[in-house]
Amino acid sequence: MTKTIDVEIYGQRYSIRGQADDAYIRRLASFVDDHMKRLAEGMKTATPSKLAVLTAVNLAHQLFESEKKRAQGEADVERRMVNLMESIEEQMPTSLFR
Repeated sequence: MTKTIDVEIYGQRYSIRGQADDAYIRRLASFVDDHMKRLAEGMKTATPSKLAVLTAVNLAHQLFESEKKRAQGEADVERRMVNLMESIEEQMPTSLFR
């Protein structure tokens, strides 16, 4: 069921429509709001739209870095699995594999 949830991000009210849980939408909005406020602290002047774009770029960067780490983790698991399988095969008598 689609519903509308009102949130505030960087002093602006937004109505978000969707099926997600209210608490989850509010958590997302708070996350974005916090990022925008922290970014604004380091800038002398910035329009809300400029802050929004810079926040989006920063969050995209974090997403890409997380994806890269996840892919590296999967590659590490794959490499360890292959090494373990090779080690097991070396320890097992060859007659078991025929």
